[in-house]
Amino acid sequence: MAGLQSRIEGVLDRALALPDAATARLREAMRYSVLGGGKRLRPLLVYATGSALGAPLDVLDAPAAAVEMIHVYSLIHDDLPVMDDDDLRRGRPTCHRAFDEPTALLAGDALQAHAFEMLSQPAGGSSGVEAAVPLAMIRVLATAIGTSGMAGGQAIDLESIGHALDLPAIENMHRRKTGALIRASVLLGAIAAGTHGGDRYEALARFGAEIGLAFQIQDDILDVEGSTLLLGKASGADAARDKPTYPSRVGLPEAHRLAMAAHDRALAALAPLGAAAAALEELAHFVVRRER
Repeated sequence: MAGLQSRIEGVLDRALALPDAATARLREAMRYSVLGGGKRLRPLLVYATGSALGAPLDVLDAPAAAVEMIHVYSLIHDDLPVMDDDDLRRGRPTCHRAFDEPTALLAGDALQAHAFEMLSQPAGGSSGVEAAVPLAMIRVLATAIGTSGMAGGQAIDLESIGHALDLPAIENMHRRKTGALIRASVLLGAIAAGTHGGDRYEALARFGAEIGLAFQIQDDILDVEGSTLLLGKASGADAARDKPTYPSRVGLPEAHRLAMAAHDRALAALAPLGAAAAALEELAHFVVRRER
């Protein structure tokens, strides 16, 4: 995993070496946000899934980089004053604090566009790859970040401030806001490896959905139990904004139990892949054990 983290850093660095000198400040903001650290969970899921299905790493580089750019674009926009108004991200000033609000907005927009441009290219640089593969990846990613996924989940999040949502409503919000992109990361790896449907594809979709839910529940827990130093962002932010979360709805012990239950369902979904899913299992363990 450390090797793959190092690999994706290089891929992202090269992908963001954009040549247009007229937009130097915009490029600097994009690089500042993307190359400023992070767990790289989503690219790791792309690599682990694709490798489990036999894909070479160079075929997985573009979807791994694309999904991280989408993730970072969402963080930049979430941090803006019109959204969560955060000052810290990954232990550094947020993009709009390091630069300015208009530049941050454009950096997020440009990262989203660049992600889809990368996905549209033939995998591994081969001109012989059928068009169906990049098209399928574009469709999966676009769905994951639209109204039925990340954007819709963020809209629910904003609308729910100050309201007491029941547990199914919180789960729906989490599956959209965070879970949809994590699920898409798994499916991008599968599609890049040539698995577009069937039992293994459906099993991986279930794994991605459950590990995405577990990730966000753990995020809720860390907002209560974690420290600003470890998290790299302000702790206690959800409670300060009166956001509905798993701990606020069911308490910390039950939130921990529900995170582990989602983790266990994710592992059970991997059964059709057998020993090839070992790296995905390790990532599932990391999701519920992480401290930041």
